[in-house]
Amino acid sequence: MKKMKSVVGAILLATFFMSAMPGDDTITREGATTIVNTTTIGKSIQGYAGPTPLKIYIEKNKVVKVETLRSQEGPKYMAKAKKLLENYQGKSVAKAKKLKVDAVTGATLTSNALMKNVQKGLEYYEKNK
Repeated sequence: MKKMKSVVGAILLATFFMSAMPGDDTITREGATTIVNTTTIGKSIQGYAGPTPLKIYIEKNKVVKVETLRSQEGPKYMAKAKKLLENYQGKSVAKAKKLKVDAVTGATLTSNALMKNVQKGLEYYEKNK
């Protein structure tokens, strides 16, 4: 009976820790491409109007593209800010993590949130690839 309580306790503890971790959809693979979705891991990163989630596409340890996901940011500001994401394309993950990009004038909060999401996503990739 004591052994059974230990097993049940261990299962409950493991379940608790697993529920605190990002969902399985945070990092996925499509062929040779690894895709990091920052919806969960970057939910505390706020732009002007809320979270600014991204998908980061990585092949052979290089950023292929970064795309914005649905957010509450105004389309005009998001259109300005998302242009800065092109700076990450073609860079190795290590270089992209260190990359300093200037925020877009007129969309500073959105720009900064997008860049923080890229950094968070690349850090997650390095830990979980």
